[in-house]
Amino acid sequence: QVQLVESGGGLVQAGGSLTLSCAASRSIVSFNDMGWYRQAPGKQRELVASTGRGDSTNYAEPVKGRFTISKDNAKNTVYLQMNNLKPEDTGVYYCFAQRFTMARSWGQGTQVTVSS
Repeated sequence: QVQLVESGGGLVQAGGSLTLSCAASRSIVSFNDMGWYRQAPGKQRELVASTGRGDSTNYAEPVKGRFTISKDNAKNTVYLQMNNLKPEDTGVYYCFAQRFTMARSWGQGTQVTVSS
């Protein structure tokens, strides 16, 4: 239905910053929910941040005050600005998009590694 391609991951020292991008193959204005999950080795995938159609946002408690999710509808892209990164933030970050009760679309993920 829609293809999502993440970019911007990499290796960063604790306290550093990264910006992740998720480029969609079609207009994102019709999606009621978009955002990011992450999965650390041996851990279950967890929601990091999401944004609704009305630009509402929500964040997992561990990232509140450090991460910011935003969208650029003209570029069909959602971003995740990550500041003050911690080793606990290490994992594969996945972009998702969903419209109502339809199945979620997922990107293939981008690796984020934070060294202490």
